[in-house]
Amino acid sequence: MITYPFSYQRAASLADAEALLGANPDAKLLAGGQTLIPTMKQRLANPPLLIDISGLAELSGVRREGERLVLGAALTHAQVAQSTEVRTLIPALAELASHIGDPAVRHLGTLGGSVANNDPAADYPAAVLGLNATLITTRREIPADKFFTGMFETALESDEILRAIAFPIPRRAAYAKFANPASRYAMVGVFVAQTTQGVRVAVTGAAPCVRRITDMEKALEASFDSESIAHIQIAADGLNEDLHGSAQYRAHLVTVMAKRAVTAALA
Repeated sequence: MITYPFSYQRAASLADAEALLGANPDAKLLAGGQTLIPTMKQRLANPPLLIDISGLAELSGVRREGERLVLGAALTHAQVAQSTEVRTLIPALAELASHIGDPAVRHLGTLGGSVANNDPAADYPAAVLGLNATLITTRREIPADKFFTGMFETALESDEILRAIAFPIPRRAAYAKFANPASRYAMVGVFVAQTTQGVRVAVTGAAPCVRRITDMEKALEASFDSESIAHIQIAADGLNEDLHGSAQYRAHLVTVMAKRAVTAALA
């Protein structure tokens, strides 16, 4: 029988996790494990060491710092959805978290794990980019526009740990998702935010990596109304295509979901 041995170690602190990761370049961090464990089961990954960071107090908590809300990377989706601070200050983010996967996934999966994995169909990247959040790591602060670099790729170094995400508090925002009925992943999800710095529109699920739609941002700057973007057509070139939907279908959904997000933000 073929076996795939690996070691497991629970980090005592964030510094301990950094040291373990630095000494074991091929190790993987384990928080909720909602992506990593299925990947290992499919033999698509075989890390020699799993470093459990799920219980670290340094990666938890919700706090307001001026005009931004800072969320610990180890917060579960359920904790984000149920947080009084999040529901009060950025209700669109709480609503987004409440529709990720199923209850089991929401109680295990984490904010930081989802963002660091950067799955093309994950929900959080749209909120991070749409709200122009700042990613706080063990080394630095990375602006959202420079964090997501490609499919399953981010600006994180191999031995760098995402500690928290600081979300600017918007004037209004909303997220609209057309979900795959089986996985609940976004076939297309659009996050729209109106802030003191302007309007941002971020799309997940449609392409290999989350992206902004600048044409929609300009139109909504002029008039924050769903009809102001109704005429904007998204090119299908380079969009995702699978048995659930063609690239052309996803291109159409971007405009539909963006209109719904604007309507929800106004409501």
